Amino acid sequence: MLALNSLFAIIGFYLLLGENRVVWFWSGFFIGLLWFYWISFSFVYYELAFLIPFIILGVALIYALLFWCIAKIGRSIYIQAPLLFGVNFVDPFGFNWLKLHLTLLDTYFSTSHLAFGALLGALTLLKAFPKRYKLIAIIPFFLAISWQTSMSITPPTINVALPLMNIPQSQRWDEAYQKEAISLNFRLIEKAIEEKKELIIFPESAFPLYLNRAPKIIEALKAYSKKIAIVTGALTYEEKQGFFNSSYFFQNEEMHIAHKIILVPFGEEVPFPSFMVEIINKLFFDGAKDYQKAKEPHDFLINGIPFRSAICFEATTDKLFEGNPKQMIAISNNAWFSPSIEQTLQHLLLRYYAKKYQTVIYHSANSGKSGVILP
Repeated sequence: MLALNSLFAIIGFYLLLGENRVVWFWSGFFIGLLWFYWISFSFVYYELAFLIPFIILGVALIYALLFWCIAKIGRSIYIQAPLLFGVNFVDPFGFNWLKLHLTLLDTYFSTSHLAFGALLGALTLLKAFPKRYKLIAIIPFFLAISWQTSMSITPPTINVALPLMNIPQSQRWDEAYQKEAISLNFRLIEKAIEEKKELIIFPESAFPLYLNRAPKIIEALKAYSKKIAIVTGALTYEEKQGFFNSSYFFQNEEMHIAHKIILVPFGEEVPFPSFMVEIINKLFFDGAKDYQKAKEPHDFLINGIPFRSAICFEATTDKLFEGNPKQMIAISNNAWFSPSIEQTLQHLLLRYYAKKYQTVIYHSANSGKSGVILP
């Protein structure tokens, strides 16, 4: 499998480099289409399903234009290669999930920026140099190979429960389901206690309410926290500040809250100037307000071990890894985009960031891939 994946990565970039604007345009179009078609699925839950084909087409055209510009500016393969390398640093509207070096996961190549640049350089030399000089491409190929043979970080010795949950998004925020959801969470906590777990991690929005406004549930969770540490997702509402997407931590009858610091573009905030935000929210989201966000990442101290708190999208951004945390708890709700490749793409991104920063990630996802991700 490593050999096959490596071969496909080489062929894909080799065939693209040096081609004309038409090839680059359609390459960008289908990358945007097939990589991100699922973005539109969440609009079903805002009763805006009619926008789905327009969103899919719009996203595809954004990346088509981006790739077309590479070919327009870079008429030479020697310019195209560095521009393609730079695509990894272009985040349309703050959305950073197009990481071309994800194609190097599960290959013989490293996923670092240096390795990706070296691979593109090798393919450029291989395609553009005269036959008698093509062997020079071996040097950057050699630099692109991953020589790491063993894991450098061992996860902490803490017995963690990551319950498998697959609750449809149409049901998650249904008031009729709220009591059932809370009862399910309590049963899973009790099961984890019986199994002698030290920590249980629930997905994003596992408690579908403003948890800071639910004192009875808070007291119940504090009582459970005498026997097991609990991390769960829920919303927070503060009168003077507004709404937050939050991660709650309970341990030894104490509660701590970590608010999300990086919001999902068009999902939790509209990434436009304020006057446009108000208009868009009125037109499409019934006048709803954007979520608020914290300024800095927050760590939970669990059994004396620091764990960086991350909620879904922000777990795939560099800012959440500031200070190189050794452990991270990432919670997600992928039911917004189910069924689609979003879950797989997120898992690949988490693997990439875990490797990049040598961080052990404990990922709990609703309708997604939960588990412990090692560097």
